[in-house]
Amino acid sequence: MNHYFATVARSLESIAAQEIERLGASQVRPDFAGVHFVGDKATLYRVNLWARTIFRVLVPLREFYCPNADILYREVQKISWDKYLQSHNTLAVSCTGGNQKLNHTHFTALQVKNAIVDQQRRKFGQRSTIAPQNPDLLVNVHIQQQRCILSLDSSGTSLHRRGYHPAMGAAPLKETLAAALLEIADWNTSLPFLDPLCGSGTLPIEAGLKALNIAPGLWRQKFGFESFPDFDQELWQQLLTQAKKERLQQLKAPIWGSDRDAEVLTQARSNSERCGLEHQLQFSQTELAQLEAPAGCGTIVCNPPYGERLGVARELGALYKMLGDIFKQRFKGWTAFILTGNKELAKQVGLRTSARFRVYNGAIACTLLKYELY
Repeated sequence: MNHYFATVARSLESIAAQEIERLGASQVRPDFAGVHFVGDKATLYRVNLWARTIFRVLVPLREFYCPNADILYREVQKISWDKYLQSHNTLAVSCTGGNQKLNHTHFTALQVKNAIVDQQRRKFGQRSTIAPQNPDLLVNVHIQQQRCILSLDSSGTSLHRRGYHPAMGAAPLKETLAAALLEIADWNTSLPFLDPLCGSGTLPIEAGLKALNIAPGLWRQKFGFESFPDFDQELWQQLLTQAKKERLQQLKAPIWGSDRDAEVLTQARSNSERCGLEHQLQFSQTELAQLEAPAGCGTIVCNPPYGERLGVARELGALYKMLGDIFKQRFKGWTAFILTGNKELAKQVGLRTSARFRVYNGAIACTLLKYELY
């Protein structure tokens, strides 16, 4: 059994912890922007393949006192890197955090990289090539006050990059956040789902993946752990085969996405096609003013612009007011959720919230507002 650490967007730690527990991990403990857990190799592979709300899974190697660059270099050299890396393998180092002396992540990462390749040169006369994109081994260094944690990154590229999403709208919602919003909304997959401002389709697609029990990692080219020296190809193939078998063929209830913009709907359709959902999801070009309830009940989750990146806050008041009016007049029997990063705009909805959930969209502090539309 090994100790692992999943990195998560802040505010989603408890949602991610519940998910990791459901995937069979033990000793699950949420922390700031992450979740500690314990499991075997199968757990590591399964969490990478199935988790919808996390960014990456780190495998901690060592933790040590680290006030400055010299001590960092020395401590990194105490690890026998040939256990994890041969000179023909490519390498990259990422860094988070810092302290007074190690206050530049690029410099800190460079120190770690130098310590590793200097050890290789000394032992074998050859060193790994640095490959910032898709390296064989990605080492993560995290500095917090006077402590350093060195880890191997078992995910490779961030898990929010599912592989279905080369087509992006102007201010896309991260797939991990979209999946977390569905969890917070407690959406029951046997109820219809609608995003009336769907953009390039992230919320309907994540709803489709969840409803059909499709592992979000199935479209990824590669995971970091596939380059680990102890990678178990047979075990991984078993988990992939099992994931493909567990996929459901038909939605229990329809999933709709609509938007006024024909161009982003083209992106939404091509994104849904990439993960085999093109015949399952229904996208339509609809002006918000023309929106009608497509069923007698269901769940709405939407992420309207809030003036940070898209639109200007002042001009958006009318959009929020229209959302509130349409929900009230045409969606009786539904439950609606609006994600917003702007308190003033939230007031324009003009409906009473039945709950509020604090979440971060990147660096933006947001609120997910819940409306019961009786």
